[in-house]
Amino acid sequence: MSLFTTSASGLLRPEEVGPLVIEPLKKESVAMAVSRVITTGATSFRLPRVIADPASGWYSEGSDIDPTDATVDELDVVPRALKTLSKLSNELVADSNPTASEVVGQGMARDIARKVDAAYFGNTVANGPNGLLSLGSVQTVDAGSVFDDLDAFEEAASKLENVGSKVTAWVASANTCLALAQLREFTGTGSTSNVPLLSSDPTQPTRRQILGAPLWPLPSEVIADGTVWGLDRDKSFVVLRSDTTVEVDTSYFFGSDCTAVRSVVRIGFGWPHQEAVVKISTGGS
Repeated sequence: MSLFTTSASGLLRPEEVGPLVIEPLKKESVAMAVSRVITTGATSFRLPRVIADPASGWYSEGSDIDPTDATVDELDVVPRALKTLSKLSNELVADSNPTASEVVGQGMARDIARKVDAAYFGNTVANGPNGLLSLGSVQTVDAGSVFDDLDAFEEAASKLENVGSKVTAWVASANTCLALAQLREFTGTGSTSNVPLLSSDPTQPTRRQILGAPLWPLPSEVIADGTVWGLDRDKSFVVLRSDTTVEVDTSYFFGSDCTAVRSVVRIGFGWPHQEAVVKISTGGS
């Protein structure tokens, strides 16, 4: 696939944008890996929220059933624009090797993924979607001063089970993931086990698991050391607008013999059931 087309002033066709940016973005972003990704062409996406279920009851044969209604409202997710402007040398642009366009696309996808993950696991974002730290009703677990066993994860999983959810992914900083990976089955003055507490994923041996759910690492700049998020994929959403664009302009950097590449991706987040998110913290994290 060539990065540059001869029509529409270098605007990539929709079928080209997917392989160049969207598919690499989904592979790079942890937020998109641990959530349900919804693609929409609308300016907003409404997620239904059930506040109260219909009430059932036991009745004798032939007796009237009392009618009850579910209480339902909606969470309106508005995707916000994440924009990138890249400067490429015209030598790279002229390269007919397909690898050249792949390098450009992967570079944009990596940067967009970092911004998406930082927003998803962050607080409020100016001109962008608000993240997990902005939620007011997530469940919490105090793991003490340091992680020395997996009891906090058992408690977190139980808290989600109590609200009809389950942990499908854990996400923490790379430093926290390392500390958890170094936990052993037992330690003592006489002997120490070499068997780690964390298990591995049989389908991906390099990936760690806790209680059967994968543990995803992110930089400490995204998630503070000592914090672990437990998420239910069925109740965590990333909404992606379908009108992602990549445009090329050969005149913007004319004086430096370079070409401008601009990408626009619109993304929003939604957690219709905030209690289906649990935050485990140690120390002051």
